Amino acid sequence: MLLLVATFFMAFVLLLYMLSPLISPKPLALPGAHVVVTGGSSGIGKCIAIECYKQGAFITLVARNEDRLLQAKKEIEKHSINDKQVVLCISVDVSQDYSQVENVIKQAQEKLGPVDMLVNCAGMSISGKFEDVEVSTFERLMSINYLGSVYPSRAVITTMKERRVGRIVFLSSQAGQVGLFGFTAYSSSKFAIRGLAEALQMEVKPYNVYVTVAYPPDTDTPGFAEENKTKPLETRLISETTSICTPEQVAKQIVKDAIQGNFNSSIGSDGYMLSSLTCGMAPVTSITEGLQQVVTMGLFRMLSLLYLRSFDTIIRRCMVERTKYEITDKTA
Repeated sequence: MLLLVATFFMAFVLLLYMLSPLISPKPLALPGAHVVVTGGSSGIGKCIAIECYKQGAFITLVARNEDRLLQAKKEIEKHSINDKQVVLCISVDVSQDYSQVENVIKQAQEKLGPVDMLVNCAGMSISGKFEDVEVSTFERLMSINYLGSVYPSRAVITTMKERRVGRIVFLSSQAGQVGLFGFTAYSSSKFAIRGLAEALQMEVKPYNVYVTVAYPPDTDTPGFAEENKTKPLETRLISETTSICTPEQVAKQIVKDAIQGNFNSSIGSDGYMLSSLTCGMAPVTSITEGLQQVVTMGLFRMLSLLYLRSFDTIIRRCMVERTKYEITDKTA
């Protein structure tokens, strides 16, 4: 009986594997494609632009700082594979005025053609205990991290649907998969990205437009260095439980997943675990991906409880140490 069940299961898995390409989107060809990268003057955004440029794409970089944009342009152009490629730079704050963002996208499309892929990398992180974070910080992060992705996406989506081709990439974070100490403002803005992406994918999939949400871990970027200056002790200790990735490593994986039309893009074993554990009602690109999530959820749930327990231990240890210092100070 067990042998019959095992045989049936193996045949079922094999059938799913054979059928999975039938529901997977056709990969996007980057040679000659127009890729727009917001927040593309540094960090992961710049590395994504370089990776796409290496594969023959035309690039539009969008960021606020003109000097950094021009520096990034020179760096990206070193990786050209033909003399027809172009890197266009446009300075604008993508989180403030939708009409400005819309005009910028129109300018880019007039010069380099319709946008084939939009990568929303503009964002920032500010950490701190909930009661210590100013209300204006919550508003600022939601504006930059969330609306800064809504506005460019809104500006390209109509043309993508009309052409029935396109990719939209949203940069969330592992802090957008699980809420962490010190990230009440940051995590909420990154969780919002996922909700936007899931709803948008449902709308645009019939038009052959695919959405990818990237959940990078701590990455060695200028933004991460700035974030570390104000991190609470607990947040920093939790962060140190995982390794820091290079922006080049993260960029390669995001571009690969976006080309394939994968909804989730994760980095490393921790990223894979988090994506599987928090998959919920998220879209899947293939039947096999869905099957993997079903099979592995039980094991990953156990691992996640161990992770959360370790985080609790770190926080409690910090509380004990602070209490000791407070008692010592009062005694002195």
